[in-house]
Amino acid sequence: MTRKKKRAPFFLIGVWSLNILGGLGLAAFLYLGGEDSAPRTRPVLAPVNQNSDLSPTATVLPAATQILPPTSYLLPSVTPNPRGTQIVGKTPTAPSITIEATTGRAQVIGYSVVGRPLEVFRFGNGARERLIVAGIHGGYEWNTIALADELIAHLGEHPELIPSDMTLYILRSLNPDGDERAHDYEGRVNERGVDLNHNFPYHWKKEWDRDGCWNYLPTTGGTHAGSEPETIALMNFINLHDFEALISYHSAALGIFAGGVPPYAPSERLAKALHRVSPYLYPPYATGCDYSGNLTDWASSVKHIPAVDIELRNHLDTDFEINLHILDAFLSWEQ
Repeated sequence: MTRKKKRAPFFLIGVWSLNILGGLGLAAFLYLGGEDSAPRTRPVLAPVNQNSDLSPTATVLPAATQILPPTSYLLPSVTPNPRGTQIVGKTPTAPSITIEATTGRAQVIGYSVVGRPLEVFRFGNGARERLIVAGIHGGYEWNTIALADELIAHLGEHPELIPSDMTLYILRSLNPDGDERAHDYEGRVNERGVDLNHNFPYHWKKEWDRDGCWNYLPTTGGTHAGSEPETIALMNFINLHDFEALISYHSAALGIFAGGVPPYAPSERLAKALHRVSPYLYPPYATGCDYSGNLTDWASSVKHIPAVDIELRNHLDTDFEINLHILDAFLSWEQ
């Protein structure tokens, strides 16, 4: 059965006519007024010294004269990975840290692209040195920064936890620009859109096969290995010290990764020791990702430092109690 076409009422024809006339008027206004309006400009970021000297005598980057808000950060819109799970951003509730409230001594080892300081807290005065790094993926893994703040506060209240022959350093956030930008996917990279955990000069690739890897937004490994000021600052800091072991915190849920390509045997032993006191998997859950330019791979394969990536169980919690056991095992571990 066919339907008869109905004629549009006169009042609808009038409304459509007004809409058409209004659209033509708006187009004319934009055309005539566009030439007189001032073009929008993006704020210019503070210049960054690109000296890539990675020797122990390299100079850490100077402070930027002004910290600009990260409003100039742009990434192309993409379709999220259909196999991924959406995370919900959440503001950290970790305790605020002040120098007076802790025995840790803050040291600025460099600056981000925008000019935010990279702060390291020191505990103890022993000759044996160990390092914890958090926030390499900024706001996407904001709970690692919150965990670092909790550990800093806890060690400030309990300095006796540090063995007398040891010094522990905690870098609370390697990617403060990403943490400031967003606590979701867009917070993962630095201000230039670089994934800092793909920027270290070992097994480095500018682009990599994304099958099995994080692929929610476009990222790169940088224009070259060690191209980013955050990466350079951390490498300079490591070169100036003699670290016996290193933990790099991430989230979420994959387990503990031993550094090195191929895996460095002391890193594997450290991973097993930390697995024994925690629910974190080792060997970790395998996604098939070909990791490249990672901090712990560079530390293990180039600097011969036993190093592991530890993945927290989710993107919302710090696993603080679990990581108190991790901390104790980390400080007491022997090669």
